[in-house]
Amino acid sequence: MRAQLAESPARRSRNGATFLLVAGLALLGPSWPALAQPAQPAQPAAIPVGTTPAQKRPIERTADFVGRIEAINRVEIRARVTGFLEAVLFRDGDSVKEGAPLFRIERAPFEAAVQQAQGTLESAEGTLQNATTQRQRAEDLLRTNAGSVAVRDQRVAEETAAKGSTTTAAANLKTAEINLGYTEITSPIAGRIGRTKLTKGNVVSPDSGALALIVSEDPMYVNFPVSQREFVTFGHNRVDAGATGPKVTLRFSDGSTYDQQGTIDFVDVSVDRSTDTVLVRAVVPNPKGRLIDGTLVNVAVHADKPVDKVLVPQAALIADQQGAYVFVVEGGKAVVKRLQIGAEAGAYVVVDKGLNGGEQVVVEGLQGLRPGTPVLASPVAAPPAGRS
Repeated sequence: MRAQLAESPARRSRNGATFLLVAGLALLGPSWPALAQPAQPAQPAAIPVGTTPAQKRPIERTADFVGRIEAINRVEIRARVTGFLEAVLFRDGDSVKEGAPLFRIERAPFEAAVQQAQGTLESAEGTLQNATTQRQRAEDLLRTNAGSVAVRDQRVAEETAAKGSTTTAAANLKTAEINLGYTEITSPIAGRIGRTKLTKGNVVSPDSGALALIVSEDPMYVNFPVSQREFVTFGHNRVDAGATGPKVTLRFSDGSTYDQQGTIDFVDVSVDRSTDTVLVRAVVPNPKGRLIDGTLVNVAVHADKPVDKVLVPQAALIADQQGAYVFVVEGGKAVVKRLQIGAEAGAYVVVDKGLNGGEQVVVEGLQGLRPGTPVLASPVAAPPAGRS
């Protein structure tokens, strides 16, 4: 029985080890909880960034439209008589002055027609002179009772007929002289002439169509459709006679800006019901001939009074599915500001909503930047101001 109650040596050894472990933990006392706490994560290092303040300054309001250049004067040159084309007196693309000769039609047939009409007129004038003499003689005889009333009336009728023939002959002569003048076709306007469609030796007539096209060059029109709502926002839905309308600037398809500024001089009297737009026209100087009839251009219409707007550099803009935003520095950390942006102004973009001006906007060091990231901000030079 005593043999069953006795502990084995192995069991005594395990009990001893357990006792020693408990005793060791008791000796550690209050230091045990410190050993049980997890390690604290290290704070991320601040990211160096370059910032510039969001600027608030008065800018000129603009609205962009697509327009087309149109010559103020545009003339198709046509023949007004039928004949052989004797000479072409210009080169394609020349600048021509008003009254400059352009084409010459063979003159000989028309000179002969003038001479023939002149002869007919002289004959009619001779007949009229004789009829007038006969009428005067008949009246004299009638006064002395040597003639009859019937004879006098006949002579009066003959004189009247002769006057009619003379008038007709004079008109025929004038027509022949006009047709002779049409043999030399001159430029009705000053401008630039295009390519001629017929060359020397061809027969031309009023049915030949346009021989060439001349367009005036300075100034030029630019026509562009504008929605009624947009144009009313600028306060100019009409331009009265003698008044000065809003200014416009033009940009070409390559992005370059035209160096002359134009002025709106006409707003159409009705709105196109299919597009809800009104046709607007501006006059633009063209001293160097850079504007060509029919060219598509971008038209920027400038409002009369500037307004205060917040501007940020375009280099600071970031876009995602929710729209455009920038990072600003607040309390040493990067903070996202969602923006409603407007027109471009050179290296800047206009902020319609989202910033009040003065915020430190991050323009350098954007790579890897996240909301709430600690940053070390350093000021950088702002880009130069562009067109507003």
